[in-house]
Amino acid sequence: MDQRREAAERADSDDDAPATAADHAAPPSPEDTPGEHTSAHHPLVVQARPDPAQAVPWGVRVAAEAGWRLLVLAGTVWVLMRVISAVQLVVLAFVAALLITALLQPTVAWLRRHGVPRGPATALTAILGFVVMGLIGWFVTWQVMENIDNLSDQVQDGIDELRNWLLNSPFHVTDKQINEIAKNLREAVGANTDQITSAGLEGVTVVVEALTGILLAAFSTLFLLYDGKRIWQWTLKLVPAAARPGVAGAGPRAWRTLTAYVRGTVIVALIDAIFIGLGIYFLDVPMAVPLAVFIFLFAFIPLVGAVVSGALAVVVALVTQGMFAAVMTLVVVLVVQQIEGHILQPFILGRAVRVHPLAVVLAVATGGMVAGIGGAVVAVPLVAVTNTVVGYLRAYSRETPARQSPKPRGATSTDASPAVEPPPKPAAAEPPPSDTSPA
Repeated sequence: MDQRREAAERADSDDDAPATAADHAAPPSPEDTPGEHTSAHHPLVVQARPDPAQAVPWGVRVAAEAGWRLLVLAGTVWVLMRVISAVQLVVLAFVAALLITALLQPTVAWLRRHGVPRGPATALTAILGFVVMGLIGWFVTWQVMENIDNLSDQVQDGIDELRNWLLNSPFHVTDKQINEIAKNLREAVGANTDQITSAGLEGVTVVVEALTGILLAAFSTLFLLYDGKRIWQWTLKLVPAAARPGVAGAGPRAWRTLTAYVRGTVIVALIDAIFIGLGIYFLDVPMAVPLAVFIFLFAFIPLVGAVVSGALAVVVALVTQGMFAAVMTLVVVLVVQQIEGHILQPFILGRAVRVHPLAVVLAVATGGMVAGIGGAVVAVPLVAVTNTVVGYLRAYSRETPARQSPKPRGATSTDASPAVEPPPKPAAAEPPPSDTSPA
């Protein structure tokens, strides 16, 4: 009897127990349990697949995002370079006009300040500038033509002296070796006669293109001197409205940088030409004045121009005046270039156009490969201007959010945060508690 009573009480307690979640679970639907072998008591659980973007590692996703943007930029630069190479003459002429305008524009401004109208001031400055450049070119050509016969005789004498010096030098050079070198040179010239002839024919085309570029640069310089401000205002209209204030502020700064670079380069080149020209003149090196003009012109090509012009002066001194004159010319060139690099350029150019030497080397090499001598000339001012523009736009982008942010509330401006809404004013007449109260 006792056992029966205990079994009945146990059954009653099981009936009164609360039902579990498994007991009230809804039977699986046919969609959730496909197949004939799926039982209602054992439903098939299907796990959701992860998002494919989440399955890719974070570093790979960042690399992919940066990669396709770099590809777009590379494609844009490639197309731009193709367009520039197609109209290379026009681009170089316009850039040359910008450089000449940066050199002559202060003269126009000075004449305007003294009451001369814009038209006469522009015409007078342009005529004076082009006449000076034309006279320099004519003087160099005249000096070369006047001294070419004397120079050829001196070169022949210098070659004979160099040969005698090599024969008596401690290098143990024999007459047979010198004759072999001369024979190889003659054979090389004879083998490349066709190429030299074709280069001469191509030189006619180069002269025609050079004259066309000079005319384009002259006309562009006239219009930039006369109407440069309105041309810049029209250019700003092509810029999107959101970026127009930043570009409008970067333009004058870029122009000041370009003007400072051109003026400083002209002054430094003039000093180099004067002192090196005086040095080789006192050493009795022929054509000292044309060599000085070449040194002045090559100074516009940073690093490379100084080396080429100095080497040319040393070679002329070697073949005309002998080894001692060549060594002394080399000493003069090195001393003047050291003074230029450590004193003149930092003092005259200043910090406005200071570019790292590595950037100068890479810019000159890239410009030379893309557009030859013209590209090497305009590479460094382009890098200097780009550096100024990028620096200004970076500072402008940092200052713009600060100018557009709401005014701070409270005792100090450091407690204001543009991302947080200010608390509403209390209804009571009491002033709100200060956020800067001491802890």
